[in-house]
Amino acid sequence: MNSHRAIAVVFALHGAVGGSLATRIPWLQDRLDLGPGILGLALLFPSIGAIIGLPLAARLAHRFGARAATRALLAVWCASVMLPVLSPAPGWLFAAFLLYGCTAGMCDVVMNAHAVVLERRIGRSIMSGLHGMWSVGCLTAGGVGALAAQAGIDARIHLAAVSLTLIVLGAMVGSSLPPSDTSTHAPAPRRLVLPSRGILAIGAVGFCATFAEGAGAGWAAVYLSEITSAGPGAAAAGYTVLMVSMAGARLAGDRVIRALGPVVAVRAGGIVATAGCVMVVAARSPALGIAGFALLGLGVAVVVPLVFTAAGNAGTTPGAGVAGVATITYVSGLSAPAVIGWVADWLSYPAAFVMITGVVALLTLLAPVLRPSPASAPPREEALSAR
Repeated sequence: MNSHRAIAVVFALHGAVGGSLATRIPWLQDRLDLGPGILGLALLFPSIGAIIGLPLAARLAHRFGARAATRALLAVWCASVMLPVLSPAPGWLFAAFLLYGCTAGMCDVVMNAHAVVLERRIGRSIMSGLHGMWSVGCLTAGGVGALAAQAGIDARIHLAAVSLTLIVLGAMVGSSLPPSDTSTHAPAPRRLVLPSRGILAIGAVGFCATFAEGAGAGWAAVYLSEITSAGPGAAAAGYTVLMVSMAGARLAGDRVIRALGPVVAVRAGGIVATAGCVMVVAARSPALGIAGFALLGLGVAVVVPLVFTAAGNAGTTPGAGVAGVATITYVSGLSAPAVIGWVADWLSYPAAFVMITGVVALLTLLAPVLRPSPASAPPREEALSAR
């Protein structure tokens, strides 16, 4: 297996862990008799854990090498899917989700940093496709989890089988990951450092895209139900169509990026996402609303992969750059559903998505910060030999 395929499998396995657990949250809620408030609080802890773990990941990659860190953290992440369903009480559940999120964030940083290095070596865009594989892993595992839940399989048995399978697959592809190229003489990343001005600018682009993605994913079903009077199936379809459109766009996104360049690709995406949000705001029928969420997913799909690439090339090390913008995007994703809920409660659901329209429209203005610098562009000979 070549390096590109190996890192693609790593992304798919990472997505499969989250997709598997997401389908068993109702089982977990019933087992621990959790009310909506306690469950909502518990579901904040993965993001908190991820934010705590992100700065540590770059140091691990520097000390042990990106390949070793990716293999080890992927195994720990696959094992951590068992922690929440083994929790005997809410307090333990909070701690389990904190550790689960911490390992998720650390693995996220090292695999994206690894992908940045590989992208440099082969001289062409691959990050969008890798994030598309993450979405494929998430959706596939979610489908398996839905079948397991429908069959009444105990979540502990289901997730133990998932964990073991993913750990074995991760070990099989780990040896095919590209070797680390971090210089042993380079200074170790600091434990905690404020992102540079350049990383903050790149992070602002990621913030807009992740905020819109989180808002759409968190509120699509509720919006369609409340505003368009969609039934349960049509309301759920809004979320599904959003995620499937993002996955498809990411899988095809590298060709678009190679043809248009990152700046034009993000501007085009911002225009498509803005059009989608306008349709959502105007929608009074489920079909128009679902179409709007599909365009929103298409528009923001390639932005986060491009943000990770730009940050990895702009940071002192790929891991440090990725960790800086990942912190911003995790905060954005964590805050988006809550902010939309507050605005909807204060004004209305359409007013909340008017705000999202403004957020995605900003992408067209912020896109130039993703223009690659000459220093980060791959040499012409390397690019030609990689084709």
